[in-house]
Amino acid sequence: MHTVSMPRFSRRRALAALLAASTLLGACTTVVQEPAHPHAVVREVPAPLVEVVPAAPGPGLHWVPGHWAWREGNWRWIGGRYVATAVPPMPAPYVEMVPAPPSPAHVWVRGHWYWGERGWVWARGSWVLR
Repeated sequence: MHTVSMPRFSRRRALAALLAASTLLGACTTVVQEPAHPHAVVREVPAPLVEVVPAAPGPGLHWVPGHWAWREGNWRWIGGRYVATAVPPMPAPYVEMVPAPPSPAHVWVRGHWYWGERGWVWARGSWVLR
């Protein structure tokens, strides 16, 4: 019986390939979200702030860029920081269909990406009270 030798990939290479593939798939889902109701109020994600990236405090650390996240009823800037895991670019937004508001007292908070313990995490859009 003849066996074929498969090339060995390091864990790091496999992770890099997986991250690259997920980034490409994420880029395919970019869409402008539009409210389903003409009078809906939308809380847009603010433009990113400019950050100066400091030198890494040690070897093997990777920069997570600062980004906006919805916290405690408002957009909050989460400053950039170094982490020990590889950091892919922030993926493109997902497609979200914005339903009619439950009441005039609600505003739509757009879905957005934030950095979690295991990488980029998608926070779905939702209606919140003003």
